[in-house]
Amino acid sequence: MNVLVYLVPLALMLGGLGLVAFLWSLKSGQYEDLEGAAVRVLSDDDLPETPSDGRAADRSRERVK
Repeated sequence: MNVLVYLVPLALMLGGLGLVAFLWSLKSGQYEDLEGAAVRVLSDDDLPETPSDGRAADRSRERVK
């Protein structure tokens, strides 16, 4: 029963800390762009960029050889 003297205030402090962190994230705009992450998942970043002229493509073929 004596352990409750320590656990109840500790639980209240941790809950308060979580509430403060949540309110800070709301104030700093962490939840503003909800659809941006969903769109970024669909982008294919691992594809190589297309060369703007033929010379860049020739240089990339030379590196592969």
